[in-house]
Amino acid sequence: MRSTKFLGLTGAAAVMTLTLAACGGTDASGGGDSTELRLALNQTETHPSYIALDNMGQNLEDATGGSVSVDVYANETLGAQQEAIQLVSDGSVDMAVVSGTQLENLNPEFQVFNLPGVFDNVEHQMSVVGDDAIVGELYASLEEQNLTVLGGFTQGTRSIYNAKAPINTPEDMQGMKVRVQESDVQLDMIKAMKGAPTPMAFGEVYTALQSGVIDAAENNEVSYLTQKHSEVAKYFSNTNHLVGLDYVVINTDAYEAMSEEDRTAFDEQWDAAVTEHTALWTTETEKAHTELEAAGVEFNDVDAEAFQTALKPLIEKYVKTDSAKKIYDAARAAAK
Repeated sequence: MRSTKFLGLTGAAAVMTLTLAACGGTDASGGGDSTELRLALNQTETHPSYIALDNMGQNLEDATGGSVSVDVYANETLGAQQEAIQLVSDGSVDMAVVSGTQLENLNPEFQVFNLPGVFDNVEHQMSVVGDDAIVGELYASLEEQNLTVLGGFTQGTRSIYNAKAPINTPEDMQGMKVRVQESDVQLDMIKAMKGAPTPMAFGEVYTALQSGVIDAAENNEVSYLTQKHSEVAKYFSNTNHLVGLDYVVINTDAYEAMSEEDRTAFDEQWDAAVTEHTALWTTETEKAHTELEAAGVEFNDVDAEAFQTALKPLIEKYVKTDSAKKIYDAARAAAK
């Protein structure tokens, strides 16, 4: 397997090149046809998502005797998430890691898992998003758009960080320009916390914080460190407002084109990647916190009750349909 760390492909040239590179290629060893699945990721090579998926690719290549491999393209080299998911749908890219907000734009019922308070912690979250009885119909809903949802990777607990001062209550965020992903839930979430939501691609956040275009962002400690946002926003306030979620999606045609034997190996290696990623997340979060403290980041706890009270109305606003209520109730029941 070849792990691609950088490609100098942009815009239309990138799409054309990727479209011409067919999924099924000839094995250089002469052993027959092989399939190289190109996977788009917006994180760095040190991030748990990259590590787990890179290992998945290597193990998959071994398990299939070189028949199927995965090439992980980090750092948004295949485009930001909104672009990447479209490329997966049309088959120009085979796989992508995308945030839950991207899927809610395709099916609003994915909003349930993007709401504050749905998941108590990472363990609870992963038990839900891997339970076919809860998520089976939801995941299958995107297959008509040629997208198969393999499952979820945790983003861990997300908090607010900024360049100005510690945040203790929602009132401290009054008027603060906070980067969000482009989704109704994210916009309303920041508004509920008194901030001014500013939609922006993930790759633009560092420069925007540095230049003052935005005042703050919300994310987990791992991404805060690996994206070096801590260099330009030293105040990390433990709002713990959300247990975030990424999904890994694959082009449905590419998935179904695998032989039964290869797909079985693929599914097994995907399950192993989820387990590895979850374990890595705990370890890397602890390491990130220690490294950030040593670098001078100022962590502070907040008035948790004040934030919970501010965010509670979002559940009533977004959990409206019978199907959304069924998903929400099942998710909450899994915490008990």
